[in-house]
Amino acid sequence: MKQILTTRKCWLSVVLIIVFAVLFAFAYKPNAGAGEYRWRIPEWLPKPIVPADNPMSDAKVELGRRLFYDKRLSVNGMFSCASCHQQSRAFADDLPVAQGATGQRHPRNAQTLANVAYLSRLTWASPTLKRLEKQMLIPLLGVNPIELGMAGKVDEILSVLADDTEYRRLFALSFPMSAPIALDNLAKAIAAFERTLISANAPFDHFCRVGKTDAISPAAKRGADLFFSERLQCFQCHGGLHFVDTLKHSELPFEDFAYHNTGLYDLGGGRYPKPNTGLHHTTGRSVDMGRFRTPSLRNIAATAPYMHDGSVPTLAAVIDLYAAGGRRIVGGPLAGDGRRNPNKSVFVRGFALKATEKADLLEFLDSLTDTEFLTDPRFSDPFSAGRQAPK
Repeated sequence: MKQILTTRKCWLSVVLIIVFAVLFAFAYKPNAGAGEYRWRIPEWLPKPIVPADNPMSDAKVELGRRLFYDKRLSVNGMFSCASCHQQSRAFADDLPVAQGATGQRHPRNAQTLANVAYLSRLTWASPTLKRLEKQMLIPLLGVNPIELGMAGKVDEILSVLADDTEYRRLFALSFPMSAPIALDNLAKAIAAFERTLISANAPFDHFCRVGKTDAISPAAKRGADLFFSERLQCFQCHGGLHFVDTLKHSELPFEDFAYHNTGLYDLGGGRYPKPNTGLHHTTGRSVDMGRFRTPSLRNIAATAPYMHDGSVPTLAAVIDLYAAGGRRIVGGPLAGDGRRNPNKSVFVRGFALKATEKADLLEFLDSLTDTEFLTDPRFSDPFSAGRQAPK
């Protein structure tokens, strides 16, 4: 009898554990914040992949937006993420290379953050950098180059946030099951905001995805035919949902990523000028010299200048470069014939293009501009129009 009672107690304990586990599962969602996030994207566009340890919420996105624009998170109080990633320029800037809070010039051009949630690899040539949460800490704390310049000042950052009533409220809503105001959570919030920077409402989207035949001009349609032709081969690297060959999303069973040498330089033996040696900087392999991740062409008309070092000023000049099959520099320290670079992509082989065709191609590229994205108040500076961050 005693054994039977003991057995029943054991089973009762198991049942109670299961019941409590089920109730806990329903009641607890880690870092769920203020409700489940609703993506505001077209029906034809798959949802981005969100890390399990950083689920989306409205509160977290709003927190990330404030942090993204807050200049107090820089060493001089005059710089923010938005200084290099400006909404009107599709979250890029107009400088050849980025410039940090201390005025230091960076080696590479600031990339657009539009649709960064769909990228399987981040930055120009970092094959292991895959998470926005990890990437965010580089501009905040990095020293080579200096961007926001807050290395060694984490306690100062957290103190600023803890003294701000609105930040205390938003951190508590966004991270209810942890010590909310922490560096890790700061990075998660900014990453959550960056994942919402989705651009998919350009005139070409209405033409191609929605079927509005009058959404783009006849010239843009001719330009699209050229872009996707075997003669120009543009689509080989700039295809897919976001005109880029580095991609991941909820309906893709694998991650696409690629790096290419576009024949921009050849200092002899295929060399590129230091420190911009591309993928080679990480791998050390000669075949990776000058290979960089393909940038998306969405909003490309708003993100001049172009290439990894901002050395090509206009879209017209970019087309000329590809038509020539690379770039030849006649004199100076960068002299060389990139057209003959042994590591150049097989897709950069040159083509003949009439002046009217070039104009059509430019018209097509302009049809990839999502003007709503460039002005959407959801992505704008929350401290603007007199609503400055507290001192």
